Amino acid sequence: MRAASWVALSVFRESVRDRVPYNLVLFAVMLIASSFLLGQLTAGQDVKIIKDLGLAAIGVFGLFIAIFIGIGLVSKEVEKKSIYSLLSKPISRQQFIIGKFLGLVLTLAVNLAVMTIAYYAVLGLMAWKAGGLFLPGWEAPALDPALLKAVAMIFLQLVMVTAIAILFSTFSSPILSAALTFGLYVAGQFSGDLRHFDTVISSRPALWLTRVLYYLLPNFAPLDLKAAVVHALPVPAGLALLNAAYACAYISALLVGATLIFMRRDFK
Repeated sequence: MRAASWVALSVFRESVRDRVPYNLVLFAVMLIASSFLLGQLTAGQDVKIIKDLGLAAIGVFGLFIAIFIGIGLVSKEVEKKSIYSLLSKPISRQQFIIGKFLGLVLTLAVNLAVMTIAYYAVLGLMAWKAGGLFLPGWEAPALDPALLKAVAMIFLQLVMVTAIAILFSTFSSPILSAALTFGLYVAGQFSGDLRHFDTVISSRPALWLTRVLYYLLPNFAPLDLKAAVVHALPVPAGLALLNAAYACAYISALLVGATLIFMRRDFK
């Protein structure tokens, strides 16, 4: 684990020196702040608009960070030939993959923390200007702690995307990895619909294919709590934990796959 920790810290330091996360976080903070101005245009719905746009900004810009950094974590080392010096040290390929993954997860956590602080700052400013944290007509307080549940689930989605990006990065180029990762992310937003295709099609081969895809593709929909928390709907703790367990299991499977592929690669 010490070797994996060393790799993770190295990835985090390199990401900190990279301008891409800073630019994306800056754009996200600006978008969150602009949602405050946009919310003023809709009387009575300003809180919902700010909450909704803020969570969307955190998710979108977090996605860009996960993809654009994740796709180069492994392939960049191979292209620069630095993989030879790394693997000559007392570090296994499995530790190398786990370390790269943990480093990007730490980078994502820090960036999401910055965006979340900016998000709550905008909500606090709006509540201060409105004259209270929970005014009549609001379904939930401006600084609703339940919003953190949505942020936590966004983080889990991004960790899944990170694992997908690392998997593709072990055997393809950065451009192809980015396309495949983004495509799988989009497919994962609608993969839950495959479960009900038996009411639309009657072909057995097609039904079998959709059922296989349903279990293979990531399912991001259950991890999307934005609408629920914005409208102050209850989020059962048991369901949230079950969805989190699914995300962790899928991430583990992706990391196992990435490790097996990387271990089979010949760098001679």
